[in-house]
Amino acid sequence: MKGLVVKNTGSWYTVRTDDGQLLDCKVKGNFRLKGIRTTNPVAVGDRVEVNEEGWIVNIEDRRNYIIRKSINLSKQSHIIAANVDQAFLIVTVANPQTSTTFIDRFLASAEAYRVPVVLIFNKTDLLDEDTLRYQQAVVNLYETIGYECRQISAETGEGVEELHAMLDGKITLLSGNSGVGKSTLINRLVPGANLRTAEISDAHNTGMHTTTFSEMISLDSGYLIDTPGIKGFGTFDMEPEEITSYFKDIFHFSKDCRFSNCTHTHEPGCAVLKAVEEHYIAESRYQSYLSMLDDKEEGKYRESQ
Repeated sequence: MKGLVVKNTGSWYTVRTDDGQLLDCKVKGNFRLKGIRTTNPVAVGDRVEVNEEGWIVNIEDRRNYIIRKSINLSKQSHIIAANVDQAFLIVTVANPQTSTTFIDRFLASAEAYRVPVVLIFNKTDLLDEDTLRYQQAVVNLYETIGYECRQISAETGEGVEELHAMLDGKITLLSGNSGVGKSTLINRLVPGANLRTAEISDAHNTGMHTTTFSEMISLDSGYLIDTPGIKGFGTFDMEPEEITSYFKDIFHFSKDCRFSNCTHTHEPGCAVLKAVEEHYIAESRYQSYLSMLDDKEEGKYRESQ
């Protein structure tokens, strides 16, 4: 029988079959996807085939997915979710602060796998005037590049109502660092979800994990995919020459470079370096690009705080 993977606890997968059953299923240890070394061969959002014994025996072709490098196994990947219509990346400029490097890495990976992203700036109610100005500057940066941004407070409900129409009829992945308020936002969007929330750690001003597994939550029309908070976003399976095309702003200027194989690091006649110097490309974006090049050259995972 066939169905949709709606929960992944790490050892079990809950599958909603096409006839409405919820089955707890497993995969055999030697189950692997061709061409992808991953810690989780099956992800929430996958369409799968299940046999009578409750084993997942086949995965249908994915139309897209969000993937990142596994923290502990640098040569393997972790698939966050599959077959999504869009992703909401929840970010906060304080309590805790989401780095622009983390944002840029997520956006680049989403570009690589053709997943539209909306940036949701949460905890606006906690910001003073200076921090609000900084947030607006970050919003202006990403809107200028071409990304939709929303400023909300999941705690007070400010700006949340406008998100409902954006979710209608779509499968939406919610992702972000620990502590940015994903669970609070879901509780606002889905009355009765009753997800656990936790206070920010005073010692490190970082979030504490409250979601421990990935789960697909039904909406009136559509689904939300809730995922555990992530500290860093190591990009996976990107060649250096491809990375430019995953940065919309850098790619725009790269067409004017003197050399077609320009790495935008030192070459004469590099239009990207000129654009950075003249502030047409933000320094933060360029540094994120360099950090991803560095990942490939060093073969390492970088935790982007």
